[in-house]
Amino acid sequence: MATLELYSKGASVWIPDPDAVWVSAQLLQDYSPGEKHLLLQLSDGREAHYPVVSPSDLPPLGNPDILEGENDLTALSFLHEPAVLHNLRVRFLEYSSIYTYCGIVLVSINPYDQLPIYGEEVIDAYSGQDMADMEPHIFSVAEETYRTMTREEKNQSIIISGESGSGKTVSAKFTMRYFAVVGGTAQQTCVEERVLASNPIMESIGNAKTTRNDNSSRFGKYIEIGFGRKGDIIGANMRTYLLEKSRVVFQASAERNYHIFYQLCASRELPEMRSLKLDAPEHFRYTNQGGQMTIPGTDDLLDLERTRSAFTILGIAKDRSLAVFSKLLGVEGPQISHWLCHRRLAVGGEMLVKPMSGQQAVEARDALAKHIYGQLFTWTVHRLNAALHTQRGWAKSFIGVLDIYGFETFDRNSFEQFCINYANEKLQQQFNRHVFQLEQEEYIREDLAWSRIEFSDNQMCINLIEGQLGLFDLLDEECRMPKGSDESWVRKLYNRHLNGKPHPHFRKPRMSNSAFIVLHFADMVQYECDGFLHKNRDTVFEELINILRASQSELVAELFQQDRNVPSLANGSVSSGKRTHREHKLTVGFQFRQSLQLLMDALNSTTPHYVRCIKPNDLKQPFVFDPKRTVQQLRACGVLETIRISAAGYPSRWTYEEFFSRYHVLLRGPQRLDWAQALCQEALPQLISDPEQYCFGKTKVFFRAGQVALLERLRAERLRVAAVIIQSSVRGWLARIRYIRVLWATVTIQRYCRGGLARRLALTLRYTKAALVIQKTFRMMVVRQLFFMIRQATITIQAFTRGTLARHRYRQLMAERAAVLLQARVRGWLARQAYRQVQAATVFMQCCVRRRAARRELLKLKAEARSVERYRELNKGMEVKLMQLQLKADHEVRESAALRETLHAEREARSAELEALRAMIQKLESQKQDQPQPCPVITEEEVEQRRRAEEKATQEILHLTQELQALQTERNSFGKEMENLTARLLEQEKVQEECVRQAASQVSSALRAELDEERRKYQGLLREFTRLEQRYDNLREMSLLTERTKGHRRSDSTQTFPSPEEVRRVSVTSPCLERRVSVWSSEAPMDQLMEKMDVAKDPAVKMRGEDLAHAYDAVRVANKFLENQLRSWHREWKEELEALRHQLSQMISNPSSAAQRQGLQELLEAREQECVRLRRELKELRNIVTLRQFVTQAVVPSALTPEDSCPPEPKPTTVTGLLECRKRDETKLIKTLITDIRVDGALSLPPGLPANVLFLCVRHADCSGERTRAQSLCNAAVSAVKAALKKHCTNVDMTALWLKNACLLQDLLTQHSPKQTLDSEGLVPLTFDLSDLTRALSDLCIQAYQQLLSIAEKRLQNIIVPAMLESETIPGLSGSGVKLGGSRKRAGSDPRPVGGDVPTMASVLRELGAVHSALTCQALPVMLMEQAFHQLTYLISACAFNSLLLRKDMCSWSRGMQIRYNVSLLEEWLRSHDLQAGGAVAPLEPLIQAVQLLQVGKKTEAEAQALVQTCSALSSQQIVKILTLYTPHSDLDERVTLNFIRSVQGLLKVRSNGPSPQLLMDVRRVFPVTFPYSPPAILHAEQLDIPDSLKISFLRRA
Repeated sequence: MATLELYSKGASVWIPDPDAVWVSAQLLQDYSPGEKHLLLQLSDGREAHYPVVSPSDLPPLGNPDILEGENDLTALSFLHEPAVLHNLRVRFLEYSSIYTYCGIVLVSINPYDQLPIYGEEVIDAYSGQDMADMEPHIFSVAEETYRTMTREEKNQSIIISGESGSGKTVSAKFTMRYFAVVGGTAQQTCVEERVLASNPIMESIGNAKTTRNDNSSRFGKYIEIGFGRKGDIIGANMRTYLLEKSRVVFQASAERNYHIFYQLCASRELPEMRSLKLDAPEHFRYTNQGGQMTIPGTDDLLDLERTRSAFTILGIAKDRSLAVFSKLLGVEGPQISHWLCHRRLAVGGEMLVKPMSGQQAVEARDALAKHIYGQLFTWTVHRLNAALHTQRGWAKSFIGVLDIYGFETFDRNSFEQFCINYANEKLQQQFNRHVFQLEQEEYIREDLAWSRIEFSDNQMCINLIEGQLGLFDLLDEECRMPKGSDESWVRKLYNRHLNGKPHPHFRKPRMSNSAFIVLHFADMVQYECDGFLHKNRDTVFEELINILRASQSELVAELFQQDRNVPSLANGSVSSGKRTHREHKLTVGFQFRQSLQLLMDALNSTTPHYVRCIKPNDLKQPFVFDPKRTVQQLRACGVLETIRISAAGYPSRWTYEEFFSRYHVLLRGPQRLDWAQALCQEALPQLISDPEQYCFGKTKVFFRAGQVALLERLRAERLRVAAVIIQSSVRGWLARIRYIRVLWATVTIQRYCRGGLARRLALTLRYTKAALVIQKTFRMMVVRQLFFMIRQATITIQAFTRGTLARHRYRQLMAERAAVLLQARVRGWLARQAYRQVQAATVFMQCCVRRRAARRELLKLKAEARSVERYRELNKGMEVKLMQLQLKADHEVRESAALRETLHAEREARSAELEALRAMIQKLESQKQDQPQPCPVITEEEVEQRRRAEEKATQEILHLTQELQALQTERNSFGKEMENLTARLLEQEKVQEECVRQAASQVSSALRAELDEERRKYQGLLREFTRLEQRYDNLREMSLLTERTKGHRRSDSTQTFPSPEEVRRVSVTSPCLERRVSVWSSEAPMDQLMEKMDVAKDPAVKMRGEDLAHAYDAVRVANKFLENQLRSWHREWKEELEALRHQLSQMISNPSSAAQRQGLQELLEAREQECVRLRRELKELRNIVTLRQFVTQAVVPSALTPEDSCPPEPKPTTVTGLLECRKRDETKLIKTLITDIRVDGALSLPPGLPANVLFLCVRHADCSGERTRAQSLCNAAVSAVKAALKKHCTNVDMTALWLKNACLLQDLLTQHSPKQTLDSEGLVPLTFDLSDLTRALSDLCIQAYQQLLSIAEKRLQNIIVPAMLESETIPGLSGSGVKLGGSRKRAGSDPRPVGGDVPTMASVLRELGAVHSALTCQALPVMLMEQAFHQLTYLISACAFNSLLLRKDMCSWSRGMQIRYNVSLLEEWLRSHDLQAGGAVAPLEPLIQAVQLLQVGKKTEAEAQALVQTCSALSSQQIVKILTLYTPHSDLDERVTLNFIRSVQGLLKVRSNGPSPQLLMDVRRVFPVTFPYSPPAILHAEQLDIPDSLKISFLRRA
């Protein structure tokens, strides 16, 4: 029990509860020894009294809050059942973590939901990582197993157990998948694929739907995966245990038979299935008893296709695999029906045939069905093992994966549950002993003085079952009895184990005489004896077996012919009716004991690793936790036993550094980490008085259960005392500060008051002086104003007098002036009267003339008005109306001008007429003066007519003027309308132009994206081809090595293996086999290679050279698919382009200004040029993707006629500045420049010198008319560069050198191609065909680029996580934030490097600098360097980010500060090398945002909104995962609450256009590379600086 001092007020304890099993409560008062009750407060606020009879009855204590959600149960301070249950519930429900460590056991809780934590990116994240550093995961156990096997060269095993529906099968599949991925990287083989292909087959024939699980394994399975010396999978072997054959003939309600039956029935409509005469499963007795024919979410037809595909992968033909599923028995109907209803007996040496009852016949039929299915199951397993077997040699070591049923207890338990629980008893014993052994090894390794740990051993229970005269012995004895029965067997059990000496693990039920009870390690189970003997015998009559052996079906005959050669049946026994052979029949129980013993021997010879699967609820609801069911399984699977063994010793273990970092406040003396061990050994005796509660080891200090909680309490008390001291000091300091402030305020107030009084006195004196001055000035102003008033009065009187005199004189002058003016006015009026009379006559004449002209003009205007109205009605269109308005406006302008001219003419005529009238008047006046005559008398009628005519003319003129104004107004309105329409058209044109621009940009972006995607796919195919080519070279080298070791030496000239170039020329598009035979000259070398490499002969003979052939076929199929996709995409692109052109033409046809039309036309031309450029790139990509260099027809050049093979030779061209290489020196040139060049000599050459020399030699040969030699020289150079790349596959500098030369040679050949030379003057094109050569060089550039990145990635892979996440570039920042148990290493973990060997950011920057210097020294294009570092920074970001999401110890504020500083160093390095422009910094954004997420506040709603807005590059799962893993770095920090996490999740649901919903980044993502074309300057031999050390003096300048 824990220390009684911990039961103080406020302590947390656990008390039993009937529903929740355990509930938390808090002590309301301290406990004193002798008290009978504890006063508790429950979690719901109620108070309760807990009875305590003795200190041993005290309730279990709760762990500190800092240990809540711990990923290792053994790290808890108090190890007991409620602590384990609570920790699992917190991790499962609050953190959504289904995996938790419990020492060496991984506890896995079935979430009943699909979680994104099993992708390849997760495998990459766990590969090579320490188990203690990563979050618990099934991949972590698999990685620990794999690393232990490769490091210690010892066999390993993973034992996965749990009850049905807990996820055992899924865990086993993920484990095997992990091994297939990490074990397939060393040497690519098909064994990994075959191992994974065995899963769907075994699930189909061995899994079924039960009430607890839709895919329950009804057998035990143990798979041994063999690994070679390089850690690669070379084979596998499978063993099965206790198949539930009774399910074939009987299924309980809501259950199904094995999946294969329903898959066959679902595929009954397939042509190949019609001969089996299948029907719906409802019509078969063996499939319809459960009542459920389908499983929700499962497609039986699709599952059958997967199963058949798995058979194909395993090398079993389709017709053979079809026979495996089902086959008509091919037996005689009367015979089978006869022996199903009759039985042969041997009586007195005679054979008698006895008819059976109906029930016996049904039992015989069911027994036969079960036996057939058992034989079929065994045959399938044998075939799988044969397919998984390898002849490459014995496996150096293996990893066994055991997927076996867990402890089972039902309402009615029978023979199957008895065998299953017996197997679990054996496994639990092995588990207990292994855990005990690990504990003792840990104590011995630390040199602890320890005593033997006592733990419960279940050997007595095992002896009861398998011992002499145990349950199995008595059962077999009863089976051998002629009239043995279940009742007699039960009586023997009672007599042996109950009536005599009672066995402690055996009991009899009170209310039953046909059952017995066994006290297993997990629970007490009652077994019903009904059917035990029948199931143990599992007998089938020999007559039925003989009929099946004579079956016409090859499969059925093969299944039962094997029985004659096997002394014991694996799945049952055959009864022949002869007593002489009965003693040789092996019962099912005996066989099961034998196979179980073999399994235990295999497990004991390995290092076991344990996975315990837990079923959280029986409703199969996602993330629903039932504490009763969970505790029941924890007790049954041994997790609590691990806790008991750990608690019996020293469960809490701390390194001295961790103890110092956490509890340095309790230590005395100098606080130095170097003295941690001495300080701990000095301080612990003072902290813990009982020396039995702790122990010192070499590197760790060990504590008993509860002592860490005691230390936590002492630490909290010390911190509380320190806080009180700090508070008192701070309060005193605050009081002193306040006193000083009050004193200063008092002095200041006094100073201000005295100053105010002084200022008031000065102001009074100032006011008195001012009053005297004002009085003096006022008196002076009064006297002065009086003087000015008298003077002003005098001046005014004088002025008025003088004015009166002046006005009187003025009035006299004005009277005289008025008289004179009146006389003048009268005389003038008389003269004007005479003039008016003459003027009236003149006006009358003018009015008559004007009236006539106005009438004519009025008729003309009315006609024009009527024509305009009709014209307006007839023309309704917008554009026509606008043109008409324009024409009308122009017409009106012309009319206005005409009217002005007419008016001007009328005015001139009127003025002329007026002058004539004036002349006539003057003439008449002169005549009148000469001859006075009487004046003509004008009558009143004439005057009236004249007046009326004038009024009418005036009205007409006014009417015409109004009409003219109305027309002018209408014209103005039309002009405004025209301006509005013009503006609207301009706006529409702008909108349409913007739409066209956006559509064109979208099309261009889509084209670029698809181009990048096609480029990436092609480069992936090229990478796969390179891998296959490397594999082929490895096989050839190993074959040659094997031949040399056996004494068979061959020269290169007699080597019969084709070169990679010859293999590449083999056409994989042709189905003919002769072309492959033409390259593989004979079959003997391949046979020898297979024998020497221990390759399996059976599958290899069927597909000779299948590895390369299948790879080439895959490339061909991918190429055809890509070509079809490109064609369809190109066709759609053309249609879309035509639609855009049509739309643009419609827009351009609209009336607009010439400038706008020209702008649209220029935009269209620019887009067309962009499309032409993209079309050219697409054409080049399509030419590349066809991979014609891989699928060139394998036609022997010598078989072609000269006319067909050689085109006419071109005439030689004279070009100067070249290099001549004689034919006999070509091989020497290739060796000197490429093959045999030394590293130091190559790196000292000018960049691109080998490519320049080779090009000048090739061009000279081409100009000399030797096209074939020029082309062969280029091909030889390409092959040599490939060989050089393979030779220097780990050298960055040499890879960069050959990358530069390959790119330069490609640019030179492209520059001198016929297409390029048409646009350049002074360049003579090459005459031979460059298409294949440029494609080969392009592939070579991609290969060199990928090799360069591969080298850099291999160097960076192991240092990214330690440097980016673990290195403390800011010293001492995270020293005080050590989490309890957070950094402890697990058993078997690799020791971490210390001191200067620990990778830091300097290591990462050094590797990046090496790559940058290698690329810079070769003067590679900046664009290519940017792409390379974009890929490398993405790798760094992805690895660090994935590890951050899987490591809880990294998710803290202090660690986030460290990581952010490390990332800033990387950013600064990229900017200092001018690499940020190419996007090299962008891949770091997810890591930067994740670190910011660790540093920001995580409490309020505003902080949640800011967090969501900031983390735009993170998905919802990633944000929630980081918040869940966040760990306080000190006591001042707090965990992220569930309410805050839910609030963030709600905000994330609203967010749109977020990143892809995935948890981890894809580490394997490869960005496509684009090589920029940069034509070099015209090359001459005189420009080359060839050093003498190169030794190519045999070249001559030409």
